[in-house]
Amino acid sequence: MSRAAKNARLTAGDVELTVDPENGCRITSLRIGGTELLRQGERYGCFPMVPWCGRTENGLFRNGGEPHQLPLNAPPHAIHGTGRDTAWQLARQSDTEVAFFYDLADPWPYEGRVTQSFELTGESLTLGLGVETYADSFPAQAGWHPWFLRNLGEKDVLIDFAPAWQEERGDNHLPTGRRIDPSPSAQLRSSAGDPIPGTWDDCFGMPEGVDVKLTWPEQLELTVRSRDEWVVIYDEQAEAVCVEPQSGPPNGLNTAPRLVTPIEPLEIATTWSWVRL
Repeated sequence: MSRAAKNARLTAGDVELTVDPENGCRITSLRIGGTELLRQGERYGCFPMVPWCGRTENGLFRNGGEPHQLPLNAPPHAIHGTGRDTAWQLARQSDTEVAFFYDLADPWPYEGRVTQSFELTGESLTLGLGVETYADSFPAQAGWHPWFLRNLGEKDVLIDFAPAWQEERGDNHLPTGRRIDPSPSAQLRSSAGDPIPGTWDDCFGMPEGVDVKLTWPEQLELTVRSRDEWVVIYDEQAEAVCVEPQSGPPNGLNTAPRLVTPIEPLEIATTWSWVRL
């Protein structure tokens, strides 16, 4: 029988990972050599986005001809799924890996199970998400929303990636369906040296797989990779930046649905690897 789990901690050398299954199975801490990489607070860390990612327009989606209404938790839209607001159960744990699950329930209209796994080494963290059903098929998405600290105590992080396109963002913060050339972000500092937020809250396409490098000068280089081709970059806050690999674009339940069926689950993985500078 499964049971509710307390915080799970994995260690590999001087790397420490803490996961809180009661608070949406989010990573609450990732410390490398004693340095915290993630913004702290119950809404931050790194949380799973499932069974949808980003905003779903007006909280509405269809499964074939059947419409469904989701709660508008970011009016006028529904955002980031239900997994981050759910208590997860322990599935398995070893010295180097831990996994949790939860069963989909109201307000999500379909039965299914979501599993999230974490595997830590001294040089990398691999995360996995799976959505499965043994009942009705349904569209779904999965991904992660990490809040990396913009500054680890010295200089602001630099974001380096080469997307093939950017999804044009409309006034409603949703992709318009038009692909445009990637735009640069305004990563600037004030005359006082304080960080100034950038300009990205955008989805990018990387057909060869997500590959985004974050560099904290003279401290750490961390690369986020995934075989999936979609990534959202968010840098509009002074405290943190977000690099979000996901299985589809925002509003993808409507525009790019991935169907979960009894014989075909939705699976996504990402690996964060790092080098100390």
